[in-house]
Amino acid sequence: MQYRRFGRTELAMPVFSCGGMRYQYSWKDAEQPQITQASQDNIEKVIHRALEVGINHIETARAYGTSEFQLGKILPKFPRDNLIIQTKVEPQSDSAKFRQLFDQSLENLQLDYVDLLGIHGINTPELLHDCVKPGGCLEVARQLQAAGKVRFIGFSTHGTTDLIMQAIATNQFDYVNLHWYYFYQNNWPAVLEAIKHDMGVFIISPSDKGGKLYELSPKLLELCRPFSPMVFNNLFCLQHPQIHTLSIGANKPTDFDEHLKTLDALEVAEEFLPLIIGRLENELVNTLGADWVNSWSAGLPDWENVPGEINIATILWLHNLAIAYDMIEYGKMRYNLLGNASHWFPGKNAAKLADYNLSECLANSPNAQKIPEILAKTHQLLGSSSVKRLSQT
Repeated sequence: MQYRRFGRTELAMPVFSCGGMRYQYSWKDAEQPQITQASQDNIEKVIHRALEVGINHIETARAYGTSEFQLGKILPKFPRDNLIIQTKVEPQSDSAKFRQLFDQSLENLQLDYVDLLGIHGINTPELLHDCVKPGGCLEVARQLQAAGKVRFIGFSTHGTTDLIMQAIATNQFDYVNLHWYYFYQNNWPAVLEAIKHDMGVFIISPSDKGGKLYELSPKLLELCRPFSPMVFNNLFCLQHPQIHTLSIGANKPTDFDEHLKTLDALEVAEEFLPLIIGRLENELVNTLGADWVNSWSAGLPDWENVPGEINIATILWLHNLAIAYDMIEYGKMRYNLLGNASHWFPGKNAAKLADYNLSECLANSPNAQKIPEILAKTHQLLGSSSVKRLSQT
């Protein structure tokens, strides 16, 4: 395992973290008698495997159902100083509720403190306000820190780059959990801003939300050779020293295996990554055309300013990935979240495109004439039954 300084926390963070949102028994809280022994045994095997390979950062959240409760049955068995434990609590307009949720987390985990407390899902200006206002969630987190129950405070986000940078600019957070990987690089300015503030940078779900890279398309396999798409994406992220750790949402002990191939490959990353990126970029141009690749995102309106709140930018991004790289299943997963995931994946898909005239909102786009047709075709390709976030299932 390799380790990187996690910003001003000074923690030696493994470059992979063990995310806790995929191995739990249930997305709803449950008492021990309801949790099967098979589920508990599996979590214990996952944690043992993580620690065996040097992944000592265990990350979970109050919103992850039984994850904390089940971890609380195993984490106290290990030397506490050897672990970096992170949980996350969603921001609340009532800070007393935030404190209550944290207290429940700590009780579930059966620990005296957590190393990292993340305010979970600063995705809108309103939620940021709930955090930083006088008497808000951040003030409660500081009280917990003063009481020795929290070492460092950060936030996780699915918000816009501008919002993330606003949160970082408060200089109130020690680290950030955000999305950034090869197939979604929009948040790079936020990563650089975090580094300016000496914050730790944790990448959320690079293999699932970063492309569903465990469900391979033959085309993507060929383009990423000699690595798997998963290892390529890990290498792409970790070649940047500004990136400190990547989350592995392990469901079973063997889920670490492919990721671990990244460690040896880091030695040859500088040799192979330019070749792979060149192939991927050429395929994008060959499939979609240089004019579209160079201009598709220009002049697009924010989803709030589009009739029917159609998230045009996200739909076109998913269209590009689906057409150029055959990332159809990933596209379906993300496309059908639109309209069903609140502020976690905002805006709506193009199901009701025919009801609206987009000419005015697309006035600044050089592709205004062709975009409605592409939106319609993307809906035909990716649209299916609505998809919920895992925590809603």
